[in-house]
Amino acid sequence: MGDKRILCIGLVCLDIINVVDKYPEEDTDTRCLSQRWQRGGNASNSCTVLSLLGAPCAFMGSLAPGPVADFVLDDFRRYKIDTSLLAEHSGCSFPSSIVISNLRNGSRTILHMNRNLPDVTADDFQKVDLTKYKWIHWEGRNPGEQVKMIKHVEEYNSSVMAEEQITISVEIEKTREELYQLFQYGDVVFVSKDVARHFGYNSAAEALRGFYSQVKKGALLICAWAEMGADGVGPEGTVVHSDAFAPEAIVDTLGAGDTFNASVIFSLSNGKSLQEALTFGCQIAGKKCGIHGYDGIV
Repeated sequence: MGDKRILCIGLVCLDIINVVDKYPEEDTDTRCLSQRWQRGGNASNSCTVLSLLGAPCAFMGSLAPGPVADFVLDDFRRYKIDTSLLAEHSGCSFPSSIVISNLRNGSRTILHMNRNLPDVTADDFQKVDLTKYKWIHWEGRNPGEQVKMIKHVEEYNSSVMAEEQITISVEIEKTREELYQLFQYGDVVFVSKDVARHFGYNSAAEALRGFYSQVKKGALLICAWAEMGADGVGPEGTVVHSDAFAPEAIVDTLGAGDTFNASVIFSLSNGKSLQEALTFGCQIAGKKCGIHGYDGIV
């Protein structure tokens, strides 16, 4: 596949990260230890990690013009992420998140705002030159449109040789009913701990056994479970597991899941086994939790 890229489709936003010594109590005045801006969004974060790992990658999403967009575009360039597929929408507000990062235990609380910036549509996706990509990853957001995009890729795959086909992955993170249709469309499906718990599952392995009947034939299904590591299952039906790799001190868990997803995609796209990919994903996600931001995970 040469230098073909990995494309991630989803959200980019501005994270305003406030580091505090302890989580603020109600009706108190708390001083932040530090504050910083950081480019965020699941698909955007995964691109950052893919680039740091050495994978040529591109991001496709929506952008509202203004000084925040300038900051975000500069940061994409800093990480050598292709943004030629960004769609700019005037008259819209740029999505942002206020993040409270607890220095004592590394936990984070997120307050997200996204009023009127539209997600990527199937019409937008028609402009993509699919010959440039070996893998396309969708962060589950507007599934009605995303299913149309995936079907377009499936049509492309049916017209080319096996070695030229694009691998399709999807992330189902939110507990939104309409997102669950994406289970049946990914060659690789990432399902979150939150979704698993929403359906009454109490472990990653239990969730995989419960959900696997919903994925398409031959797909890989993966579920990360924070400090319990991650599990995956493929068409042979055997659940494989990787333990978590905790850092000496948990510093910043923001984006750990996006880091795991990107690391697994990187590993699988380079021909590694599911077991190897899970282990690598947990290792890199563990490094991420031990540092602020992403620089230094490799």
